[in-house]
This record gives sequence, C-alpha cells and structure tokens, in this order.
Amino acid sequence: MTSRFLRRAAAVLLCSLSLGGQAAELTVSAAASLTNAFKEIGQAYEAQYPGSKVLFNFGASGALLQQVAKGAPVDVFASADQETMDEAQKQALIQPASRQDFVRNTLVLIVPTDSKQTLTSLADLARPAVQRIALGNPASVPVGRYSRHALEAAGLWATLEPRFINATNVRQALDYVARGEVDAGFVYATDAALMKDKVRVALEVPLEVKIRYPLALTTGSSHKEEAARFIAFVKAPVAQAVLSRYGFQKP
Repeated sequence: MTSRFLRRAAAVLLCSLSLGGQAAELTVSAAASLTNAFKEIGQAYEAQYPGSKVLFNFGASGALLQQVAKGAPVDVFASADQETMDEAQKQALIQPASRQDFVRNTLVLIVPTDSKQTLTSLADLARPAVQRIALGNPASVPVGRYSRHALEAAGLWATLEPRFINATNVRQALDYVARGEVDAGFVYATDAALMKDKVRVALEVPLEVKIRYPLALTTGSSHKEEAARFIAFVKAPVAQAVLSRYGFQKP
C-alpha cells in the first residue's frame, strides 16, 4: 500500500513539474517541533511550484489530532509520535496508504546555560536542588509521553511528579528552561539546538523506542493530489536537506 502511494505521489510530483498551473491552497497541521524546518520547507515548496500556497498550523500532536477529528480543514497531518498517528488511523482520519515516517529525533534533558546543576543521569533529577522540571503534558504532547516512559523505566516518575511543570507543547517547555523558570526540562534535540545561547543539553535520554515522525494525507482533504505532492516533496532531497540542517535524522 505504502509503495503504491509513493509511486502515485512521485507521478504527481513529476506531472506538476512539467505542467505547472494554479495549485490549491494546502493546510498542513504539524507537531510544534517541526515549526522552523517546515516553514522553510513551505517556502521552498512554494518557490518550486509557483501559485501554490501552504498554510501551517503548529501545535501539540494530540491537540492537532482533536482539531482534525472535529472537522478542521487539514490536508496533511504530521505528528511527533506513532501513537497519535495510530489514533488518527483508528478514527479513519488519515489515508493509511499515505502514512510514512520521514524523520527521527532524540529526547534530551536540558538546563539553563547559567545553571550550576550537573545532571549526568535521570536519577540526578531527584536531588533537592532540582525543584521544577518542564515537560510536555503526556496526555496530548508526545515529548511528554516519551519523557514519562523514560522516567517510569528509571523508577522515577512517582518521585518527580510533584515537581513537573506541564507544557502545552515542546516549545513551551523549551521556553520555560530558556527563561530560567525551571531547573531542567525535557525537549527534543532539535529544539535545544535552536537556543544554544540559553540552554545546554545535560544528557541524551535513553528510550526503548526511537522517536520517528510520521505524516499522512487526511481523508477529509479537499486537495488530495496537491497534498500528495507536498508529502512527496517532504520526502525528496531538498526538504530532507532542510530537516537535516535543523538536526533531524533519517528515519
């Protein structure tokens, strides 16, 4: 199924290259951690296909899923985890044949650059000096779920839970740390790289599963061919180079 979709998307891509013409306006809902990279990819896409327009809606993957479920006009959905996309597929909100992983990320623990904390393991978060820890709300934010899995595996979740400051998305968790409002926080490596002057990575958090981002065409899309072309573009070398520059890895 997936290979058939890719062949179809590639055909659409090649056809569009030769024919040009007026393109539809696309709406792409994507995980907050993709904000910078996808904005640049959107510009590259519009430059390659004159007349096309890509509108982005960034946020927590779970919140975006709820919007799609309520009928929001979304053509392409990109989440930061498999669980959210699984739920979208379960609710028949995406076309399964179009679903594919396009990048991979890493979970890291960060502290403010001027922090005197030396955190070399998750167990160090239990120190009395670490009073406030930012992480995405596990109920709707993938980075929060990844963080919870790691802390539960380390036997630390219950101990640290009173210290958690829940964020609505990964960028809010990053901001909390950057402003020094918390002692530490869980974000993706790609987010930490955006604020090297304000945060530093204390450690890479071990996980049992790799963080792979899937994207898919929504069943409610009114611009399926254009959406398929955008997905093909994200998988193509130009967009992959942009993602790599922002620190994302190949899936």
